[in-house]
Amino acid sequence: MEPAATGPLRRCIVTRQVLPKEALVRFVIDPAGTVVPDVAGKLPGRGLWVKAERAALAAAVAKNLFAKAARRQVEVPADLADRTAALLSQRCLDLVGLARRAGDAVCGFDKVRDALRNGRVGILLAAADGAADGRGKLQALAGERPTLALFSGAELSASLGRENVVHAAVAPGRLAERLSVESARLAGLRADNVR
Repeated sequence: MEPAATGPLRRCIVTRQVLPKEALVRFVIDPAGTVVPDVAGKLPGRGLWVKAERAALAAAVAKNLFAKAARRQVEVPADLADRTAALLSQRCLDLVGLARRAGDAVCGFDKVRDALRNGRVGILLAAADGAADGRGKLQALAGERPTLALFSGAELSASLGRENVVHAAVAPGRLAERLSVESARLAGLRADNVR
């Protein structure tokens, strides 16, 4: 028997598992009958929940599960998985930008290293296209702290309002927790994570 999860639970239309909302992506049917990703969980309409994995979303499309769950004909965009991943990616980058504006983010190897040594890092960010040696040094200092390498240096730079960002960190707190949840959903839907 699985331990009881805290927080709201929803059932995945593919796996039929009851999971925390944070492990799923919500979809709704718009007035025209098209399936729309609702990564923020705020669009009106009945939510159709799918586990945040690209394979689960592909199965929902292939088996026509959105139509079955909605009990009506629906149109599924051909690029639904990519569109959902792009929305989640933007959501994560928006959280990084919000952390910067709140004063909860630092960038640059030296500042990130100092923050790690002083225990002021909730989540470590590394540019996916950055050098492996610098990332390895910071990951060694990070220990058990989560490390994200989902974004390019250009994406991190744009989000943080700086040039040439390769290393960044978000302070512990709600923003780091939210970023960890959203990035886990994004990692499951990335095309390069298909097994």
